[in-house]
Amino acid sequence: MNKNVTITVREDLLASFRIVAAEERTTVNALIREFMEEKTGLAERRRQARAWMADKGRQNMANDDPQGQGGWKWNREDCYSGPRFDRLNKI
Repeated sequence: MNKNVTITVREDLLASFRIVAAEERTTVNALIREFMEEKTGLAERRRQARAWMADKGRQNMANDDPQGQGGWKWNREDCYSGPRFDRLNKI
């Protein structure tokens, strides 16, 4: 079911948008509808990506701590180890 929406835009913006719509052989309504569909699709993909990352984080925590005893914790040495920080370890 479609709903009507009323928006307020500057006259010059609407005039330019009508030209774009005419060049694309479509309507202002169709362009706005397409924009809204793209925008909400992006929001849904972002939501799915965040859920995927949270799930992976939970899996990693479970793998690090199968008995639920607090697991591995970050420490300063681990944060500053690796090839990127080797120059600091030589000091």
